[in-house]
Amino acid sequence: MEITTIIVVALAVLVGLSLGLLGGGGSILVVPLLTYIGGLDPREAIATSLFVVGATSLVSMIGHARKGNVQWRTGLIFGAAGMVGAFLGGLAGGHIPGTILMIAFAVMMIATAGAMIKGRKNRDGQPQTHDHPLWRILLDGLVVGAATGLVGAGGGFLVVPALVLLAGLPMTAAVGTSLLVIAMKSFAGLAGYMTTVSLDWPLVAAVTTAAIAGSFIGVRLTSVVPEQALRKGFGYFVLLMGAFVLSQELPSPAAPIILGIVVIAAAAAATCLMFVERCPLRSTENRAEQVPLTSAGR
Repeated sequence: MEITTIIVVALAVLVGLSLGLLGGGGSILVVPLLTYIGGLDPREAIATSLFVVGATSLVSMIGHARKGNVQWRTGLIFGAAGMVGAFLGGLAGGHIPGTILMIAFAVMMIATAGAMIKGRKNRDGQPQTHDHPLWRILLDGLVVGAATGLVGAGGGFLVVPALVLLAGLPMTAAVGTSLLVIAMKSFAGLAGYMTTVSLDWPLVAAVTTAAIAGSFIGVRLTSVVPEQALRKGFGYFVLLMGAFVLSQELPSPAAPIILGIVVIAAAAAATCLMFVERCPLRSTENRAEQVPLTSAGR
């Protein structure tokens, strides 16, 4: 076994950890891992990612289901629509240049990261929890599924925000439910790619096994990590990975500029959160908690 293969398999444990803990992020790791370290063609890396993430998601979902964190109705409806979109996206993705696919992948990651970091609140400062009609769930699933199949993302970084921001699920339920959706869409997208791409099955098996091992650790960690920290941590993680992928695919003069902007923005956000009492990035409920403390001291 080559050293690069050993590294890829070892790092695949992080893929499972991400899926088990965050309900996504696996494909965000798998595609760059297989492309930049494993040396695979982007289309082959995307197809491999779909299998690895789909299989790992199924295993991770079992642990979440036992904890009651899977909303079956929402997940099955969202996933069914996503399978159609993922299959069509996979068919189209097999005919699009790899560089374009990777740039589209990075742009979606960065946009989604911003939505997760900011969150969506109602006027009372609480997370929105209203139910959406069937057509809205189907439409969201179809669009997210198409993106999944096109760029090889299992879709956790798209599904989790959709379930939290659009369907109003708590983060823990969104994580568990997203794994059901991811598995359904990943295998549908893989079916689309298999019409134009062949896989290295020994490598696929090794990476999948390592990822599943990591997923068991991730599922156990969900009960000890606060929901707000989970959501924001997920957002910042996706932001950094998106910037990295974009820096690898764009022409050299543009790459340092993009990385510099992201680093400066991240530093500014961290400074605001740590040192500015009324930082707009801080959640509404946290700011509200600080008001009585100030008033009590008068």
